[in-house]
Amino acid sequence: MSSAPAPAAAPPVARGAWLALAVVLGAAFMSLLDTTIVNVALPTIRTSLDASESTLSWIISGYALAFGLALIPAGRLGDRYGHKWVFITGLALFTAASLACGLAQNDLQLIIARVVQGLGGGIFFPAVSAFIQLLFPPMARGKAFAILGAVIGVSSALGPLVGGLIIQALGDETGWRWIFAVNLPIGVIVLVAAIALLPSEAAGKATSNDLIGLVLLSGALVALLVPLIQGQEEGWPLWTYLSIGGGVLLVVLFALWERSVASRGKDPLVPPRLFAHAQFAAGTILALVFFAAFTSIFFTISLLWQAGLGHTALESGLVSVPFAIGNIIGASQSDRLAARLGRAVLAIGVALLTIGLTALFLILLLVPTADLTNWTLLGPLLVAGLGSGLFIAPNVRFIVATVDRSEAGAASGVIGTMQRVGAAAGIAVIGSVFFGNIGPIAGPGDLPAAFGQAATPALAVSATLALVAFLLVFTLPKRVQLH
Repeated sequence: MSSAPAPAAAPPVARGAWLALAVVLGAAFMSLLDTTIVNVALPTIRTSLDASESTLSWIISGYALAFGLALIPAGRLGDRYGHKWVFITGLALFTAASLACGLAQNDLQLIIARVVQGLGGGIFFPAVSAFIQLLFPPMARGKAFAILGAVIGVSSALGPLVGGLIIQALGDETGWRWIFAVNLPIGVIVLVAAIALLPSEAAGKATSNDLIGLVLLSGALVALLVPLIQGQEEGWPLWTYLSIGGGVLLVVLFALWERSVASRGKDPLVPPRLFAHAQFAAGTILALVFFAAFTSIFFTISLLWQAGLGHTALESGLVSVPFAIGNIIGASQSDRLAARLGRAVLAIGVALLTIGLTALFLILLLVPTADLTNWTLLGPLLVAGLGSGLFIAPNVRFIVATVDRSEAGAASGVIGTMQRVGAAAGIAVIGSVFFGNIGPIAGPGDLPAAFGQAATPALAVSATLALVAFLLVFTLPKRVQLH
């Protein structure tokens, strides 16, 4: 009597694949850490460079926006010429720009260097997902992508703590410069490892260069974000409204151009067919809104804790530790829970983020700002961190599952761009709300109440964005194949 054949074992993953993953994740960790590490340095940068309020927003938003804009064209370059050398080029640019950030002598130099740094990050980041696809068999990709998701969440959450430790160790005057300079040895080590360990690929398919599409999209995003960042400081003059209107017009022109490129049988920057899937369109909005809510938390709390309550950068960074712990726990369980619960794990994750942010808003509303301590915020931040950890790792795969497999690569690029644009837009909007609501300051004793008055509506906006993200989760498929 013959027995039933045993199920086929998952193919083994080569040691070289794990080494390559470690290399690309090292670069990813560094680039995403730089999304939030600067938050705790904003007060000292403001003093050191005599920077304006809008400059502080640009330091964060400029990086995220440039990062997002580079993702799609960089992914296409990798497909055409091989991901290894595109990765190395982007990492080298990121490392050089980090040095320029640390050496900046005024706010304009710092903003320009941050934009270039973001471009470098956006150039090499698509290679992370590409190498996972190339080096890992289908049954092992779920684990690799879960690790990537954990890196995304944890690096963003640890940024304020790492920044606080550096400034505490090296002083307010020069510590913020070392936040950028610390990337130099890491970048060089990862560069050498990338040259030695990443496999070279043969040139891929030829793709058209949709330069006009890239210019239209970039122009649209800049036209929309600039007034959001500058408007509050300048009193919302006429040009801010004209810029927003122009940005909307450029978005329409971009959509028409992409449709025209596709109709001529060429390769558009963003394939219009993706948005024929209503679930995908909703999923991209979900990615934008979630990252707008998620990234802005650290911006608000860092300014409140340092500029308002007079705490050190390290004390400000320590506030984020419960969020980081929750994020690590959530990310470590997200892949397993997604396989069991499907879409419900995303809903639970965003619900926890919404609860955490709402609790933070209520605490700021009801508790005198001067009485706030790390312990007061511990519970809500732990809950919010747990939620973000559950969401970030599996969310891309659920959104990509709404389109055909042949469109998965293009869809991933669009989602990554929307995540970074969401981070930039979140800082722009929250920054405008924050600085627009700072109360009267007659002396140092007024700082806690003034900054508490600013942080309360800012967190209310973040909580509202999280609630919108929660509602959008239910547009995604209930279950997808994660492995």
